[in-house]
Amino acid sequence: MTASLWLALAAPLAAQTALPPAHYANTQLADPAQEARAKALMDTLRCLVCQGQSIADSDADMASDMRSLVRERIAAGEAPADIRKWLIARYGDYVTYDPPMSPLTAPLWLAPLVLIALGAWVARASFRRGKGRG
Repeated sequence: MTASLWLALAAPLAAQTALPPAHYANTQLADPAQEARAKALMDTLRCLVCQGQSIADSDADMASDMRSLVRERIAAGEAPADIRKWLIARYGDYVTYDPPMSPLTAPLWLAPLVLIALGAWVARASFRRGKGRG
């Protein structure tokens, strides 16, 4: 019983990587303009581990690797749009907070419009009934 308790408590420690972070994971680029482009791109990319944070805000190892990759490619002169396309091709549309319109993402884009129209229709019907009573 005690051994299994210790193993359960030690499991999160075993999940931590012993590898050092990637070179540009926590180091800004020397050129402020390049760093600004990298930061702007990182703010639009979702951490695949945390899912609720951008890679700029996440402490996950994968987010660190993605930050480093973005900075390395920006430093090499690659356009942020090309880096974004490459990451979407590699990780799927979920990596971006602004997924492109496709048959798969259409419900995400159309659901708010349908809900607003439905709410307006219900409100209109409700007001009409109220006028008829008065």
